[in-house]
Amino acid sequence: MGFPEAATGAGTALLTDHYELTMLASALADGTADRPCVFEVFARRLPDGRRYGVVAGTGRVLDSIADFRFTDAELSQLEATAVVDDATLSWLADYSFSGNIDGYAEGELYFPGSPILTVTGSFGDAVVLETLILSILNHDSAIASAAARMSGAAHGRPIIEMGGRRTHEWAAVAAARAAYLAGFATTSNLEAGRRYGIPTRGTVAHAFMLLHDSEEEAFRAQVDKMGTDTTLLVDTYDITKGIETAVRVAGTELGAIRIDSGDVGPLARKAREQLDALGAKDTRIVVSGDLDEHAIAALRAEPVDAYGVGTSVVTGSGAPTAGMVYKLVEVDGKPVAKRSAHKESRGGRKSALRRHRGTGTAVEEVIWTAASAVPERGPDDHELQIPLVRDGRTVDDLPTLDDARQRLRRALVSLPWEGLKLSHGEPAIPTVFV
Repeated sequence: MGFPEAATGAGTALLTDHYELTMLASALADGTADRPCVFEVFARRLPDGRRYGVVAGTGRVLDSIADFRFTDAELSQLEATAVVDDATLSWLADYSFSGNIDGYAEGELYFPGSPILTVTGSFGDAVVLETLILSILNHDSAIASAAARMSGAAHGRPIIEMGGRRTHEWAAVAAARAAYLAGFATTSNLEAGRRYGIPTRGTVAHAFMLLHDSEEEAFRAQVDKMGTDTTLLVDTYDITKGIETAVRVAGTELGAIRIDSGDVGPLARKAREQLDALGAKDTRIVVSGDLDEHAIAALRAEPVDAYGVGTSVVTGSGAPTAGMVYKLVEVDGKPVAKRSAHKESRGGRKSALRRHRGTGTAVEEVIWTAASAVPERGPDDHELQIPLVRDGRTVDDLPTLDDARQRLRRALVSLPWEGLKLSHGEPAIPTVFV
């Protein structure tokens, strides 16, 4: 089982938007398609109330660009529907990206205006990648940004990603990757485990309990097969009776119980008291059921050992897109900029660094163009963009998914404490353009 062809990048005309090919065909016709250009990906603002964003999906973007081709089947479709002319079809038949890409490493934080990705190449080379790049970065960064807030609220307690039933089947795999990057411990999505090496975990649903003639029979079947370290779902009928039956069947070495409904805070408290009284003092309590970062934070004082999160994480917890855009900022080495009200952009290719105090606390993000004075670098400052693609080839030895997890962990520690609040507020650090 794997991603379908169009989701891997091998043959991706359907991941190119109609208007991109309209621009390409027109540029080829008037001779401007070969003009050297720079496009940038950035977010004008963070989702309402968010204090930071998390860059995620870069690895998937690079894999997709490396495989980005217009196959015979796709070219035939474009020809049959007269989307483009013969000259453009011929150009697309030979297409592979040959330019350069720089950007923030996965797991890095971003703020309004951060040059998250910089694509350098001919207009034709770069313009056909807009939808592909934005669809991945907007989705994965939205998921990772929400998941990071949840991981912070969990305060070191593990979270299981279990949202595969709440989104598109292939978006679920990408969401599991983004959530793991942002600190989730495991996923229930087996394809994400196969594709990305993410640890997988799972228990049973209420259907398994209802299948059996009694709760005890269901527990016994699960324990006989999976061992006493399994997690038993105890709230299908009566939680108090369910816990008592679970311990009787599995013994005091029972691994965990899961509570999936009701007011899980008080239920977890009572469950802990009951488990301790029954001698199952090491049995963990896992809670699930419509949890988000605010619900997790509210449970911090309760005896909960792990959380299962589904819908809220795969939908970005109210912000299903990161709001990133892909804008042309330079043509033939000269800055260009959009001036439309509320959608303006800043011309010129940009570089960025993050300033830190000697204590390691981030204080601002500084962004400059080639026309600006290069800011002085302090001993605790670091530049944010890294090389990703050179002459169409992905750079060797790029950071791994586990590297991204560690980078995000360090980046979150560097934020001022106000920046980690879940309440509405301004970005954790200001963006300064020079």
